[in-house]
Amino acid sequence: MRNKTLYFLMLIFGFTTVISCSSNDDDDTKNLTLNLTGLEDLGSGYVYESWLILESGPVSAGTFSVNASGVLSKTSFSVNTNTLSNALSYVLTIEPNPDPNTAPSSVHILAGDFTNNATSATVSTNHQSALGTDFTGATGKYFLASPTDMDSTNEKSGVWWVQFPAPMMPAPGLTLPTLPTGWKYEGWAVIGTTPVSTGKFTTVTGADDFSGFSGMETAPPVPGEDFLIGAPAGLTFPTDLSGQKVVISVEPDPDNSPNPFLLKPLVAMIPANAMQHTSLSMGNNAAASNPSGSVMR
Repeated sequence: MRNKTLYFLMLIFGFTTVISCSSNDDDDTKNLTLNLTGLEDLGSGYVYESWLILESGPVSAGTFSVNASGVLSKTSFSVNTNTLSNALSYVLTIEPNPDPNTAPSSVHILAGDFTNNATSATVSTNHQSALGTDFTGATGKYFLASPTDMDSTNEKSGVWWVQFPAPMMPAPGLTLPTLPTGWKYEGWAVIGTTPVSTGKFTTVTGADDFSGFSGMETAPPVPGEDFLIGAPAGLTFPTDLSGQKVVISVEPDPDNSPNPFLLKPLVAMIPANAMQHTSLSMGNNAAASNPSGSVMR
């Protein structure tokens, strides 16, 4: 009788142990660790969010912010072990804060694969689940002119991304890859220390979406702007762009800031002795502005 009782208790104990182990497996967690550089402060209205991509779909691994020095507020995230082990890839998005939607936004900035079930993934902008390019092939030409007024004395108060000035047929001055949903290009003139937008665009063969500083005459059908009216506080229009900076940035859509985003594939300092109506070249800045890094599971 004693042996039977002991056997019965062993069965109960064994069964309980199996259930307990199974429950612990379901609740078990491991850390996802981020080693990312080149990200910027998004302000209080947006956050970065990590996503693990499984065959069944995306699973959030947590959100974080970045301070003015580029330091992440959090680099280690506790994630269900099975979720982490079964992840095929990693995607970093920009999300509104607070976020009413539990699904990833369309603004994917970094992504990478856990190739062959590796414990780490290298992430970059050129992954197909992010921007799909690293922008190292981008090129740009621009010229100074103010075609939207009849005054020939302020020709250095406008910048247009074309290869040839009017009256010749303007040819697009930008060579840029097509952006995925969630992103747009934006042109800028940095006058002193103040960045002033020339407008956003998704194609280099048409006008951008802004003409608020330009005059009433017809503008070239390309991205660009004349700085003639409505100057922002601290600036005076018309101006002289000689010695100033021009930038083509890649912006999240919707945009998180009135200033250029961290992705700036093309940058140029306008020569101090720049000639109006003369084609000038931009430098490729992609390597300096692309965020990158790795994630470890």
